[in-house]
Amino acid sequence: MTYDILMPVLRRLAIEAGTEIMAIYDADDFDVKLKSDESPVTVADEAADALISAGLRAAFPDVMLVTEEQAATHGQSADRFLIVDPLDGTKEFINRRGDFTVNIALVENGVPVRGVVYAPAKQRMFWTGADGQTVEETGAFDPETVGATQPISVSDPDNAGLLVVASKSHRDAATDAYINQYAVADSKSAGSSLKFCLVATGEADLYPRLGRTMEWDTAAGQAVLQGAGGQVVRFDDHTPLSYGKPGYENPFFIAYAPGVSLKEG
Repeated sequence: MTYDILMPVLRRLAIEAGTEIMAIYDADDFDVKLKSDESPVTVADEAADALISAGLRAAFPDVMLVTEEQAATHGQSADRFLIVDPLDGTKEFINRRGDFTVNIALVENGVPVRGVVYAPAKQRMFWTGADGQTVEETGAFDPETVGATQPISVSDPDNAGLLVVASKSHRDAATDAYINQYAVADSKSAGSSLKFCLVATGEADLYPRLGRTMEWDTAAGQAVLQGAGGQVVRFDDHTPLSYGKPGYENPFFIAYAPGVSLKEG
């Protein structure tokens, strides 16, 4: 599997899953269930997971696949694996706020190296090319034909007035206390992995996350951000956020444009 072969498949499956999700999103009503950890899951999560999983297993049968909706079946990790959150931002989906994404990524040796983040309700899509550069695609989002693309890159941040983005559904006092250590020109909230993408495009400089996340929540967004020149580090010691951890649970982390002077937690 080369990156040239990988990325068209990831892009196509993200778009096809987005179409399934939007058909349910635009319906009058849909069922919401609670998983064992009390987090919500909808028929859209399940439909997108089934579509993406089938597509990835058909295209890359020898590569381990990790998805949120099948997390209970995952055993030990591997040096190379595909990781999927078929609908990141389920609460945003349920509340019809639009800040939800389809996330698909490839992890190699603990690092997300390629990925796609598609926000179908926002009509925004970001993916890393075979060369590792991240682009934002605009247009009709045809599964088979790539539309207009524009390479994106992180900002050259002004530490006297930073642009900060934080979670819409999970922001708390600890996050605000950390953000208050910086000189902030503007602060916004966003859902799902879109926060990584806002840093990748230069629409934000800093995204701290002081809350529970799983690797499938962050891998595609991290790949997109890294392909735009950004970085993601652990909150506690500022070392790179790695993948393939036992249980796939992340520590707190900070995503940022490299010009940001990071503060200690």
